[in-house]
Amino acid sequence: MNTFDVKISVFVQIPGPPPPKGSLMIEHDKALGLWAMKLPSADTVVVKRTLAKVTEHPEGLPCADETSDFEKHRKEFWSSIKPAHFGVKIGSRSILGLVWCLSTAIFVGILAGFSFGRSLLLKFPEFFSLGFFRKTGPTEAEVSSASFKTWFVGRGYIDSANALECGSKPDKEIVTRVSGPEIGYITTSIVLVQCALVLLSQRANLPQGGVYTPGVVFGPTDLQKRLEENGLSFDLISTRTIP
Repeated sequence: MNTFDVKISVFVQIPGPPPPKGSLMIEHDKALGLWAMKLPSADTVVVKRTLAKVTEHPEGLPCADETSDFEKHRKEFWSSIKPAHFGVKIGSRSILGLVWCLSTAIFVGILAGFSFGRSLLLKFPEFFSLGFFRKTGPTEAEVSSASFKTWFVGRGYIDSANALECGSKPDKEIVTRVSGPEIGYITTSIVLVQCALVLLSQRANLPQGGVYTPGVVFGPTDLQKRLEENGLSFDLISTRTIP
């Protein structure tokens, strides 16, 4: 008989109250001045898995053959990362933009569940996505003129002791933004190439092996610097005290 070691993950209690759950309905985000709605995506799961691994290994995972300097850098980097509640929303300056996205999601969600519906989506993508998708794809001019922006609105505590008080509300807000060229064809290619270069050139400074999220693998590397040198921007937009 074969025996297996089973490891049970323990959920970490994050200090402070969780953010409002919200809904799939459209709401106005005052912090960004955008109309927004909850976006079911893999991003939330990936971030949660990253934070779970960091909680399990507060100083990060040991690397394959790291130098003492990088070991010190790795431990300092991961020691500065704290668990957080995380969720994703899609935003638009116009409420009609979200109605467009929601309509497309409804069509895809209904039709993708059976073979005839999938054939309709493949034959008439422009119709069922209200023009969002089309067989021909974007032109070079459209790709060149496009860009993306992702905002991160973080709310927490000036004094960590406040987070442990029952009923206390966050008293500090930080807004950051990641932006760059067209996200599907250009930015995706940039990110993949730079990740590959890090894997090739910095193997000694990466975890020894396993299945990990990108954050766990590339967190303490120079990936952000590489991305900034190739057209992406990581900006601090604002900090404020919440009354």
